[in-house]
Amino acid sequence: MVKVAVLGAAGGIGQPLSLLLKLNANIKELSLFDVVNVPGVGADLSHINSDATTETHLPSSKEDKTALLTALKGANLVIIPAGVPRKPGMTRDDLFNINASIIKSLAEGIAQSSPDAFVLVISNPVNSTVPIVAETLKKHGVYNPSKLFGVTTLDIVRANTFIAQLYPTDSKPTDFNVNVIGGHSGETIVPLYSVGSTGKLYEKLSEEQKKTLINRVQFGGDEVVQAKNGAGSATLSMAYAGYRLAESILKSLTSSEEVVECTFLNLVPEIKGAEEAKKLVGGLDYFSLPVKLGKNGIEEVKYEILTKISDDEKKLLEVAKEQLAKNIEKGVSFATQ
Repeated sequence: MVKVAVLGAAGGIGQPLSLLLKLNANIKELSLFDVVNVPGVGADLSHINSDATTETHLPSSKEDKTALLTALKGANLVIIPAGVPRKPGMTRDDLFNINASIIKSLAEGIAQSSPDAFVLVISNPVNSTVPIVAETLKKHGVYNPSKLFGVTTLDIVRANTFIAQLYPTDSKPTDFNVNVIGGHSGETIVPLYSVGSTGKLYEKLSEEQKKTLINRVQFGGDEVVQAKNGAGSATLSMAYAGYRLAESILKSLTSSEEVVECTFLNLVPEIKGAEEAKKLVGGLDYFSLPVKLGKNGIEEVKYEILTKISDDEKKLLEVAKEQLAKNIEKGVSFATQ
C-alpha cells in the first residue's frame, strides 16, 4: 500500500488521472497538490467509496512552499501533470519557457521532501522536462536514474489504437502493445510496427497507408487539439496513459512476473543495458525504450529491439535522434544555468 502524490491535480490531466488512481487498490493515500481549485477536486474524489484516502494541498501564496513539501512528504510515487496545456497553433517547444520553471520548482520540492520516490513526468515537452528534473535532483544530491520516468505511454496507446482501426474486423486495440521509442513530440516519436505482433498487419499496408499511420501516431496530439477547437488538448487519453505506467510500476513492486513498459529514461551505466542502448542511439543521454521494471525502478533496458527494426524505421530514428539532441540540451541548459 503506497502514497501517491499528483502535482497539478486540478488540471485537465490531473483530475481524470487522480480519479483513476483513487480506484487503484494498491494505493492507500492520494495526495493532491495544485495552485488552484484542488480542494474541490479532493472533496469530490473523497466521496468515492474506494479505500484510498485523499488529502489536498493548496499554497496560500506564490511564495508558500509548505503546501508542496507537505503534499510530497512520504510519497512513494510522484506523478507530474502540472503545467500550461497546449493550445491551437502551439508546439511543445512553445510551452517550454512556461513549463520549465514550474517543473524545476516541483523537482526541488521532490528533492527536499520525497527524494526516494518514483517520479513520473507527464508535463510537456517531456524531451526537455525530464532532463530538468534529473539535473535538479542531481544538484540536491538525491538523483536516482532508475526512478525517473518520462511518460511516453500515450504514443503506445495511440499506436495500438490506430493500427487496430485499420483492421476493424480482424483486431482490437487491446490485441497490441506496440513499442514506441525515441521521444515524446512529433518526429522524435518512432513507432516500431515492424517488430512483434503488428509486423504482418503492417506489411500488408501500402506505403501511403504506412506513412499516414506513422504521421498520425507522431502528431495525434494535434488531432485532439483541433477537435477540441481551442477548448483543450489531449487530457483524458494522457491521464489514462499516465495511469497505465503508474499501474505497471505499482504492479512491479508486488508481482513476480516480468513487467515491461516503454519510458523516456536517462541512459546511465548504473542501469543494465543502458550503455549498449546509448551506443545504438548515437550517444544520446535520454531516450524512450522498453524497460524491465522492478522493486527499485528500472532494472534493465531492453535495447535489443534497436537491432530488429526495419530500414524505414532506421530512417525515422535518424530524424528523431537529431531533434532529440536539441530537446535534451535545451532542458539540461535550463536546469544548469
